[in-house]
Amino acid sequence: MHPAHLLRSFFEPVRQAAATIASHPLRSGLGALAIAVAVATLALVDTALDGLTLFARKNAARAFGSDTFVLAQVGSPGRLSRRELARKLERNPPIERSDVRFLETWAGGRAIYAATAQRPGDVTAGGLKFENAAVNGTAATLPAIRELGIEEGRFFSVDEERRGSQVAVLGADVADKLFPARDPLGRTIRLGGRGFTVVGVQTRLGTAGGVSLDRYVWIPLIAYERVYGAAATLQVSARAPEGEEGSVAFDLAQDRTRATMRARRLLAPGEEDNFDVLSPDSARSFVLALARRIGGVAPFLSLMALLAAAVVVTNTTLVSVAQRTFDIGVRRAVGATRGQIVREVLWESALVALTGGLLGTLAIAGLTRVLASLLGLELTLQPGTVAASLIASVACGLLSGWYPARRAAQVDIIKSLRLD
Repeated sequence: MHPAHLLRSFFEPVRQAAATIASHPLRSGLGALAIAVAVATLALVDTALDGLTLFARKNAARAFGSDTFVLAQVGSPGRLSRRELARKLERNPPIERSDVRFLETWAGGRAIYAATAQRPGDVTAGGLKFENAAVNGTAATLPAIRELGIEEGRFFSVDEERRGSQVAVLGADVADKLFPARDPLGRTIRLGGRGFTVVGVQTRLGTAGGVSLDRYVWIPLIAYERVYGAAATLQVSARAPEGEEGSVAFDLAQDRTRATMRARRLLAPGEEDNFDVLSPDSARSFVLALARRIGGVAPFLSLMALLAAAVVVTNTTLVSVAQRTFDIGVRRAVGATRGQIVREVLWESALVALTGGLLGTLAIAGLTRVLASLLGLELTLQPGTVAASLIASVACGLLSGWYPARRAAQVDIIKSLRLD
């Protein structure tokens, strides 16, 4: 067959289908709207799941750091029943500075550690007060373990930590409240009646687990103990040393820490740990489990929406075929084959569905930008989601048009011509 004839045989059904759609915009628009709603549902659910998973990972990374873990007397007490919490507090001894020194001596080759004590406290500067800040006494190694986002100045040094220097790093909310129109660096804040020089300010970090990370004040642990006394228990952040990254180094660091603590506590083989190790996976497990549950239901929601849209497109295409019965009979009388009629009707339903799919994805692209801006979430319509949505819309259109196309091909030429 001549190439020109091949092109004509391909584009002629497309032209006929486009002309039919253009001549009945209201009917075609109804089918496109149904597909747009279905595709928007599919794209929105998929985008929301991606955003939820990313939120869980970043939320845990902000609170704990990436590739880090936390050693504590009791991990995640909010997820325990009162009976379980009481049992752990009774069984698990507090984490003390001597435990941290033991870890640094015997497991320091596999991990770096930063002990932290925390309590709420009021912070003042001049006549201004920030109430219930999260005051943290910690080690100078903490920035090597988790990202603290120092925007101005620096974190305190190892020498300042060892001397218990009265220096402080402020969270964004604390700095904004105490120094609204001044540079905080070099200025003095007061904690428990003692003066501390501000050496650093954190960038705005947002929240993690519903807790603001911008209300923090970081000071050396020895200075913290001078102000508030020794903490009842410490929380120890840890990770593999610099240059040793990845899951293998993470597992080795965590295993060495657990084994060292078990040796420190003289636990026999098979005996239950009397301390908790909390990893980012456990911190984000709830959100990821929620995402998996939603993800299990999402295909059914999308399928139901597509089925509903398919019914609408099938009905509108059947109406189109019924209204064009005479035209179809004329075309068959002048030589159009049944195959050509089938292709015309299939192209009509496919173009309607593709138009709806494009409208649905454009609507969700705009909606995700608005939600991301308003809620501060990272929501992005991924190219894979767009491709899957458009493929689903076209497939839905072809399936919806198959029965009407068969009906159109079976039109009796003589009877159809009598309908004029």
